Amino acid sequence: MSDANARLSRIVSDSDVVLFMKGTPLFPQCGFSSRAVAILEHCGVAYHSVDVLQDMELRQGIKSFSDWPTIPQLYVKGEFVGGSDIMMEMYEAGELQQLLAEKQVARAD
Repeated sequence: MSDANARLSRIVSDSDVVLFMKGTPLFPQCGFSSRAVAILEHCGVAYHSVDVLQDMELRQGIKSFSDWPTIPQLYVKGEFVGGSDIMMEMYEAGELQQLLAEKQVARAD
């Protein structure tokens, strides 16, 4: 396993919900990342964010780690869920909220 994959695996397993994004939740650097943050905020769950713009190795590595070409990327309990479009579709259908409840994800403080 490459160093980037080992780091990514550790990041994904250390938190119930991980959002790899461009920027930070307070200052997203693209519209898709902003939308992903808004969805998670509406769901009211605690999540860890990773700003891929700060680490080129992670920015490239996450794409092969998930076999998904775009960022943001959402992981729940170590499993890849999808990008912002999939998050939006799942949220609108109530599926994301259901997944988060089934996985017993911690609520935001």
